[in-house]
Amino acid sequence: MNRMDTVRRAQVVRCLIEGCSINSTVRMTGVAKHTILKLLVDLGEAYAEFLDKTMQNLPCERLQADEAWSFCYAKQKNVKPEHFENGGYAGDIWTWIAIDADTKLIPRTC
Repeated sequence: MNRMDTVRRAQVVRCLIEGCSINSTVRMTGVAKHTILKLLVDLGEAYAEFLDKTMQNLPCERLQADEAWSFCYAKQKNVKPEHFENGGYAGDIWTWIAIDADTKLIPRTC
């Protein structure tokens, strides 16, 4: 099995961090799309493990709550009542998040 060297991996990650799409990263680096997707999964797992080990017992003193609104299928006013009965469509969806005001970290409770 072939493995990318560290320099090539860093090049791919830099492109993605700068906001390039996966397809444009493929064109710029010459790395296959599935390889980039696999690298993203590996990076996500490594980052989650790192955060689980290092982000423990943080001294959060001030938390700010913020919300984000979106909708599933359609806005609430446009969803017909029969769609709610089957559990298929939700309409308006609110996501609430807490952010440490000083460090801008998002505390995790689970």
